[in-house]
Amino acid sequence: MADQQVVQSNTSNLVDVLEKVLDKGVVIAGDITVGIADVELLTIKIRLIVASVDKAKEIGLDWWESDPYLSSKADSNTKRLQEENEQLQKRLELLEQKMSD
Repeated sequence: MADQQVVQSNTSNLVDVLEKVLDKGVVIAGDITVGIADVELLTIKIRLIVASVDKAKEIGLDWWESDPYLSSKADSNTKRLQEENEQLQKRLELLEQKMSD
């Protein structure tokens, strides 16, 4: 019986902590630098944000909505950008032709 209370207590504490983390968000940041003889060869910047989707959107982090691998919305946006790019390329070609004449 006592073991069950300890497990329930630990579980509820974990749930409380997780709820607070997702509600408020946590940022973990760090840099790794690799060098030889005081010469920096490589720097890796690591940034990790743990938050709920709602909190992430609230603070302006919604990159997954425009990532074509993660969102169906991004697919239509990608097509629109491709069409716009093609139109701009055609306009550029016409301008280059006019300038060379």
